[in-house]
Amino acid sequence: MNVLKFYAPTPREALRAAREALGENAVVLSSRSAHGGAELVVMAGDDVDAIATGTPARAHAPRPASPPSQASMVAQAGTTLGAFTGAPKPSMPAMPAMPAIEGFTNELKDELRSMRGMLETQLATLAWSGRQPEARARVLRAMLAAGFSAGLSRYLAEHMPPAAMEDETKGDVWLREILQRNLTLFDSDDRLLEQGGVFALVGPTGVGKTTTTAKLAARCVARHGASRVALVTTDGYRIGAFEQLRIYGKLLGVMVHSVRDASDLEIALEELRHKHIVLIDTAGASQRDKMVAEQIAMLAAGGSRVQRLLCLNTTSTIETLDEVVQAFRGDGLAGCVFTKLDEANGIGGALDVAVRHKLPLSFVADGQRVPEDLHLADSRQLIERAFAPPREPRIFGITNGELPLVAANSTAAMRDPLLQEVRVA
Repeated sequence: MNVLKFYAPTPREALRAAREALGENAVVLSSRSAHGGAELVVMAGDDVDAIATGTPARAHAPRPASPPSQASMVAQAGTTLGAFTGAPKPSMPAMPAMPAIEGFTNELKDELRSMRGMLETQLATLAWSGRQPEARARVLRAMLAAGFSAGLSRYLAEHMPPAAMEDETKGDVWLREILQRNLTLFDSDDRLLEQGGVFALVGPTGVGKTTTTAKLAARCVARHGASRVALVTTDGYRIGAFEQLRIYGKLLGVMVHSVRDASDLEIALEELRHKHIVLIDTAGASQRDKMVAEQIAMLAAGGSRVQRLLCLNTTSTIETLDEVVQAFRGDGLAGCVFTKLDEANGIGGALDVAVRHKLPLSFVADGQRVPEDLHLADSRQLIERAFAPPREPRIFGITNGELPLVAANSTAAMRDPLLQEVRVA
């Protein structure tokens, strides 16, 4: 595969020389003025096709009047064209063929991929503009306005059954039923409070893990008594972290234990094995921090009895929540807790993440009061809240004209394997 440079007094003459050398399908990669004439960088059409498709380039068949070499061919073409037009011979010598540079080839590949992506987007936009029923467009608008991802929104819109498209009311009912069916919940607080066990609350800094731990502890104390509940903290990084949990423990009459590493945790859990329930408050860390993996490994040292509950801040963007789940999942999560509902403008993003990742939702927290502001999750109420009219007019909503473009840009998201697990019937 070669990239050739052609020089001639004019661009037309240089292009003619290129076509004589590489054929009518030769592709001009760049052109510029040089040495008082024109310089073209040209590649054979077959080579360009090979780069675009990722297939090996075919060897070029020799031209009928095969010259002795590419270099002399270029020189001869330049001289002949000059004589043909009556122009003087170019004063510069003809340049030999330039071998393809790997970096240049990669750049060309990227450019071709970009052009292909733009074309796919344009075609998808036209398709959505011209053939989608209004019922599907309405579902797509409603889900996007509620904060759901474009991928899940378009997936459900395209899987609407004919009966749901008959009128707006049937479509709304179908959409809520599908989301409710795909949102996994703890059936009751019996799974945590009655069955007991060891639960570790994990998540990024500032999502409300310590307050949620205290709220759960208060519920457990009310159900089983302080003597059957224990609190453990692994947060040795944040100033006052242990003191904050100790104050909650003192108010509840529950002893608080502090551990530093996996061996400490193993010893503490062995000493607390007779407790009905043990709640572990972990140190907060960014989902991109390597400490997350270390924390998961430390909790794994406690054995399979340590069940992790992920705290998801409902005020975060859906992209952030998705990244948090990927980072803290490890070998599996027992469930999740929605926090800061009282601060969230919309909860569609949090519901979207729970649906796509099939995270069982246990509790929702909507305030700082202990334990009043912790509630068992109710799927119907959460979905109704997601689609409730906004308190103030939205200034970043999707208009009808923008809808086809949003749908077109979700083409890549539609290939998400998580969507294939969403039940639509």
